[in-house]
Amino acid sequence: MKAAFLTLGCKVNYYETEKMIADFKKRGFEVTDFDDGADVYVINTCTVTNIADRKSRKMLHRAKRRNPSSIVVAVGCYVESSAAEGEKDAAIDLALFNQDKSDVAEKVISYLESAGMAEKHVAADGKAEKAEANAPGSADGNGGRTRRYIKVQDGCNQFCSYCTIPYVRGGGILSSREEYPILEEVRQAADMGYKEVVITGIHLSSFGVQSTASNGFVQQKGAPLAALLQKINEIDGIERIRMGSLEPRIICDEFLDGLSAADKLCPHFHLSLQSGCDETLRRMNRRYTTEEYRESCGRIRSRFEHPAITTDVIVGFPGETEEEFEATRKFVNEIALAGIHVFPYSVRYGTKAARMDGQISPETKRRRTELLIADAAALKAAYAGWFVGRTEKVLFEEVREFGGRRFLTGHNERYVVIGAPEREARALGYRENSICSVRVKKENLIEAL
Repeated sequence: MKAAFLTLGCKVNYYETEKMIADFKKRGFEVTDFDDGADVYVINTCTVTNIADRKSRKMLHRAKRRNPSSIVVAVGCYVESSAAEGEKDAAIDLALFNQDKSDVAEKVISYLESAGMAEKHVAADGKAEKAEANAPGSADGNGGRTRRYIKVQDGCNQFCSYCTIPYVRGGGILSSREEYPILEEVRQAADMGYKEVVITGIHLSSFGVQSTASNGFVQQKGAPLAALLQKINEIDGIERIRMGSLEPRIICDEFLDGLSAADKLCPHFHLSLQSGCDETLRRMNRRYTTEEYRESCGRIRSRFEHPAITTDVIVGFPGETEEEFEATRKFVNEIALAGIHVFPYSVRYGTKAARMDGQISPETKRRRTELLIADAAALKAAYAGWFVGRTEKVLFEEVREFGGRRFLTGHNERYVVIGAPEREARALGYRENSICSVRVKKENLIEAL
């Protein structure tokens, strides 16, 4: 049987899809592209915003339209949230929660057997075809990417007032993987040809925290995560280590001392902000102030040359006045962030913010979002402009077209997209999944200028 996969949402979802694909291959499924015909479609869903919900529904319905006789499997966070709201969707044949992700292939086979479709299946006994196709550039859950996601942690217990993730990802219970299997997985990635790994988790800062205390990662000063990164740093074949999203409160001298000992670590820090106004942060239950965030950025900049500090900002949170919004704009510009993901606030069922007074109109949220996106674009261009005239190491990933020209593109260590004209790049021996030194011109900064 043919199985196709689509991943929405966070890096953890991408990691978990890779694991599903490997399991399906071991059980004899042929993995095909989502846009091709398939007998089974697996959509790893997201529910972080209303837009994520809509996209999850859209892709589930698209899969069923592609092959009405197929089995459409919805997995993950959207399934959890829609179940809480009592929603049903006729396009979904099998709905599985996050806790079921390690058994998706088994549950699909059981469903096929109960539906009398098992005779189409070729290897339900689980005898493995080796998943060597799971390598850079192949059609796998990593989408042919040249970096490998490594999930080390699950669960979140911060309970920000706008967020459903603690509820749909374990109910506030934290869990961390043991070091040995993590390191083995990184070694396997190196053996498969990956040059870069991304260490990720639902609340990565809580890696190694055994207590459910909400500030456990602050008390441990990031020591477990820093120690893990140092051990990954010693693995031959891996040339870059990148971290997923971090809490600003984990940034302390002890943590940065630990990171400085890992010379393969990319100086790219995604520190979640959400608002540049203290009063809004208080309503969000974010537990830090703008001044503390500013201090975290200063500590990073004192240790790393021109680090990329990126963030997320929610626009139009309940009660956000024009003055509060302008405070956010002023703050992000003062901090000179390298990149901002801007999200209009989405009402999430069951959260405290959904019941707050002062809900902002869609028109106001749209206007504020456009203003902040424009600020973000200017900040991104200013940050990237620093690289003009410098020689940067670029991990080339794919060919993309800009302005009618084809470029071989990739990211430098600070996650700036740099491209080289394809014909010239090929002549110089540049290839996908290779790290090459590139002298940066303004026109090479594909996304920023």
